[in-house]
Amino acid sequence: MPEKNRTYRARIEGYTSEGLGVARIDGQAVFVHRALRGEDCDVLILKVLKNAAFGKTVRVHAPSPHRVEPDCPYYGRCGGCDFRHMDYAEELSAKRQRVQDALRRIGGSDVTVETILTDGQPLRYRNKSQYPIAADGTVGFYKARSHQVVDVTECLLQKPQADAAAAALRQYIQTYRVPCYDETTRRGLLRHLYIRTNGAGQSLLCVLVNGTKLPHEPELVSLLRRAVPDAVGVVLGVNTQPTGAILGGEYRTLWGEDVLTDRLCGLTFRLSVPSFYQVNHDMAEVLYRTALDFAGLTGRELVLDLYCGAGTI
Repeated sequence: MPEKNRTYRARIEGYTSEGLGVARIDGQAVFVHRALRGEDCDVLILKVLKNAAFGKTVRVHAPSPHRVEPDCPYYGRCGGCDFRHMDYAEELSAKRQRVQDALRRIGGSDVTVETILTDGQPLRYRNKSQYPIAADGTVGFYKARSHQVVDVTECLLQKPQADAAAAALRQYIQTYRVPCYDETTRRGLLRHLYIRTNGAGQSLLCVLVNGTKLPHEPELVSLLRRAVPDAVGVVLGVNTQPTGAILGGEYRTLWGEDVLTDRLCGLTFRLSVPSFYQVNHDMAEVLYRTALDFAGLTGRELVLDLYCGAGTI
């Protein structure tokens, strides 16, 4: 059994689903932050549980050729990414192995997982962004396994329109001293900022509030429109429920349209704020075309989309 606050030398054998390295120390599984498969590391034990322990790398004796310097300044603080300390090839390999392990250990299947398909665009691919807003006005993303908001001014996964809208909301909060929602007291107004962007660069913006209106709504619209010139609409969403849910059930258009259109696999879809839609547009097209290839449809079949969201299938 490894001891807390003690350093051990160990070899990293694989990864958890969250991207932690997996080693065995004194017969115990140890999950190691920022460690790569095949590396010999000095591991400082941070936490010891009954069946596992957690540690961090304090020295790498022979770095993996797949180790890279994280390209995001928030990596390790923001909980959005787990794999930015390894190159893209190793990330894909780790995710393929994750699926393989799940099929074998949980599903009892010996099916071999083939190479992961990718569109080759690992950056700026998310067409939907949701920013939590802390009680002190911080706009960003949650720290891992917490509701502590990290102030993120640029995210490498989000569209530039999302970064710009978040900056405009920060300005609105500071200029007009708008109270932000406190999860403990359940007071305050601003809860989340939501942005959806289509393939043409147009965006639909929504501000989620603990109430039915905001102070200085025209000024908020003006700030958001200047920040995101290709916005098609600004919507206010009402969410007064004391839960972690982001969206509510009531929406009011402050300006423009309350839907955004986008093209997917040659078809046009109208997307409201609560509409389900794949967040990676290009990868969705890859997956759908692959499914069609496997289906081998001839044009004479009747196909039902029974779990459809916005009906994209």
